[in-house]
Amino acid sequence: MKAAVLYGPRDLRLEDVAPPEMGPDDVLISVRSVGICGSDVHYLQSGRIGDFVVRDPMILGHETAGVVVDVGANVKGLRVGDRVAVEPGIPCRTCEPCKTGRYNLCPDVRFLATPPVDGSLCELIVSPADFAYKVPDHVTLDEAALIEPLSVGLHACRRGGVTAGSTVLITGAGPIGLTCVMTALAFGATRVFVTDLQEHRLRKAEELGATAALVVGKDDVREAVLELTEGRGVDVAIECSGAERALHTCVQAAKPGGRVVLVGLGADDLVTVPMVHVATKELDLVGIFRYVYTYPAAIELVSTGRIDMKKLITHRFPLEEVHKGFEYAEKGIDGAIKVMIEVG
Repeated sequence: MKAAVLYGPRDLRLEDVAPPEMGPDDVLISVRSVGICGSDVHYLQSGRIGDFVVRDPMILGHETAGVVVDVGANVKGLRVGDRVAVEPGIPCRTCEPCKTGRYNLCPDVRFLATPPVDGSLCELIVSPADFAYKVPDHVTLDEAALIEPLSVGLHACRRGGVTAGSTVLITGAGPIGLTCVMTALAFGATRVFVTDLQEHRLRKAEELGATAALVVGKDDVREAVLELTEGRGVDVAIECSGAERALHTCVQAAKPGGRVVLVGLGADDLVTVPMVHVATKELDLVGIFRYVYTYPAAIELVSTGRIDMKKLITHRFPLEEVHKGFEYAEKGIDGAIKVMIEVG
């Protein structure tokens, strides 16, 4: 089968590989749609993200949807022909985090396109049946693939306690920041402010319903947010850029007793935090790592029209043009926000 295989920095090859083998609890999926994620781009650029290093050839891709073409002997909930969104992180199911309902923190999780685990930019993948979620017929497979990044936004808003009437600041208007915008509004937030360096991303945020879009380096974000909230600050600040300066802005713009959610991961392991603000305002700083059991809720939000993930898609390329797709995603060519690779 055809696959997009990364051998090292800037060495992505489209080649034939052996198809995967299926177990009795698995389903075999014909991959149809895969979104290019920022992590895929980082692996292409550097061959690593933190301690995760591409030492052997690895198939990229983890935002995945497709059609079931075979089922294992023990599988009861899915059948051939079902259209599915694939949750890419498979935990051990036996450790303490797994047993206490936080399987995203499993130390032995196997996550697609995270070394040494192959990803989904290929024609066929195998998934445990309980991590392949059937989607309604009216949900496109592009939308189904984007249940994965939407899950990050959903988990971030849950961890932040976003609810009806919340005022929210989101720093970073890449695909994850934009999913946070849509999720916050779906959760009932009444005012959502967004920051970014790139104006085309901010225009997209406004299109999705953001109350105000602020250009980093041009607008004084902290002062603007305080003015927009009559000096109160925001209930929840969600940091999606991974930039130290943006974290400072979130801490400074949060109201007393507010919450700051850390989503974005920067290149540096150590960053400074304005601890006086954290202490004197009694802020809660919470991290998120991927998501945990968000797919059913995310599929419901999309299938009922509460969230329209199609609005994030700017470009589509066939698997044969995967290099071009990565170039668009990396450089933001032609206003690229979410680039999809159509496999099937």
